[in-house]
Amino acid sequence: MSDFLLTQIINYGAPILGIIVFIGALGVPFPATLIVIAVGAFCRQGFLSWPVTGLVALSCVVLGDGLSYAMGYYAREPVLRRFQGSERWVQAESTFDRWGGMSVLLTRFLITGLAVPVNLISGTSGFPFKRFFLYDLFGEAIWIFGYGGLGYLFGTQWEMVSELLGNLSGFLLGLVILIGSIALALRWSKAGANHVRRIGQSTEQ
Repeated sequence: MSDFLLTQIINYGAPILGIIVFIGALGVPFPATLIVIAVGAFCRQGFLSWPVTGLVALSCVVLGDGLSYAMGYYAREPVLRRFQGSERWVQAESTFDRWGGMSVLLTRFLITGLAVPVNLISGTSGFPFKRFFLYDLFGEAIWIFGYGGLGYLFGTQWEMVSELLGNLSGFLLGLVILIGSIALALRWSKAGANHVRRIGQSTEQ
């Protein structure tokens, strides 16, 4: 699929990249980071204009993130029924509870596997849209121009860069899942201890 999408970007330009990152922001599992890095390399080779391509991609991915936020905000109950309790949702919720707006920023370019759940949780929790937008815009700018810039810088070696960043992202996602699981276990343990304490106090009375 990656080769096909990259060919379409070369043939039809920045709008195709915009469509890809927009749909990816809604949860379709495109290899978006790999594509952004590759497009940076293509810009260096003269196939695309780097400023125009970057701005189009940034506008489209922020629009997609905003739409997924709106889905969480305006369709809160259906979204919660569909996703709440899933492993990815629980980890994203733990991340959001711990870091708040910073979780929006970090999931744009580091822990990208949690980006869509964090968008939805931001909406369902009533997190202010203006703050969401600012964190999102800054994080996506780092993703587009930072990762695309690496592709531009390394040119034909963009695949090696993509592999290294993919491994880093996978490691960070695993780390977040581990930390979230430990935090959840501790929360359950504390809740259980409090329950037992209340029962003991009730019995004494």
